[in-house]
Amino acid sequence: QEKLVESGGGLVQPGGSLRLSCAASGFILDDYSVGWFRQIPGKQRELVAAIPSGGRINYADSVKGRFTISRDNAKNTPYLQMNNLKPEDTAVYYCHVQTPWRNDYWGQGTQVTVSS
Repeated sequence: QEKLVESGGGLVQPGGSLRLSCAASGFILDDYSVGWFRQIPGKQRELVAAIPSGGRINYADSVKGRFTISRDNAKNTPYLQMNNLKPEDTAVYYCHVQTPWRNDYWGQGTQVTVSS
């Protein structure tokens, strides 16, 4: 059964860094689109960064220059490196995978809190 499990969230001070990981099981991500979304209570889930299958990496304007999405196909794991974190980055972060057949999979989310 397909499963995504995020890790790496936590509490960090403004200006700090975190790296999120998304362990995938039950499928091979090589040809799939992978991405990270975030959501705060009362707001819609928003795209943070994505690596479309065969496409260009794209980032939300609010994180450009600070966040880097990557994938290690050998480990079947996407990552999100977050630097220079700001309080407005506080949210639950979700890993997302879309297959070539447009099936969507989500992780359970990991909380990121940026506060002094």
